[in-house]
Amino acid sequence: MNELISIIVPVYNVEKYIEETMGCVAAQTYPEWELLLVEDGSRDNTVEIIQGCMDGYPEGKIRLIRQPSNMGAARARNRGLQEARGRYIAFLDADDLWAPEKLEKELFFLREKGAAFVFTGYEFADSQGQGTGKVVHVPERLTYRQALSNTTIFTSTVMFDTEKIPRQELEMPVIKSEDTALWFRILRSGYTAYGLDENLVSYRRTGGSLSANKLEALRRIWNLYRRAEGLGLWESLGHFVLWAVRAVKRRV
Repeated sequence: MNELISIIVPVYNVEKYIEETMGCVAAQTYPEWELLLVEDGSRDNTVEIIQGCMDGYPEGKIRLIRQPSNMGAARARNRGLQEARGRYIAFLDADDLWAPEKLEKELFFLREKGAAFVFTGYEFADSQGQGTGKVVHVPERLTYRQALSNTTIFTSTVMFDTEKIPRQELEMPVIKSEDTALWFRILRSGYTAYGLDENLVSYRRTGGSLSANKLEALRRIWNLYRRAEGLGLWESLGHFVLWAVRAVKRRV
């Protein structure tokens, strides 16, 4: 029996990308999905493009949810969680792309493992969405201690089963690097994340993306160790060095 997957996409000033991203969802081989586009106060033509793309779909298949103002990606995803009707939750960033079989393969893998939390491999893409050939392979599993030194989990690759992990535990903290902070919090609670080592996602890197701002990324992960996770100086430093080395290897 197919069960509903709720796909949550925070949307802000993505007129260049949103039609293509919606198209990759529409092309999924797994048919039981709903797409929740949480509009976060865009000032470009994003809303008009979304509304045009929604034509022809059954009512409720794609939902445009409006935030009262620009409140940030964490609050947008949390709003999507509140509105989601599916047992399964998948996050997708508004400028990233999925392979057509992404949901089907990942859901099969999640069920096979009996897991609450899974993620996949991915490929870096340029601003046009074309793959660069740099594929990030993922480990079979990650525990909390392993994840502290390994940033393999990327937002657009994850899927959760809300019958195994309470929906409220998926709410993102409203801090910098909210996605990584969420993975840490879930894994710290005793869950294990299982990795499907297949390239099913294109991670588009634009000039303004965090991955393009390496110093800011370093500062944020350090603050997560010291403030959010409360790790001591030397423990933080040990994880930080391993994190930085692995991050560099993924990008070269």
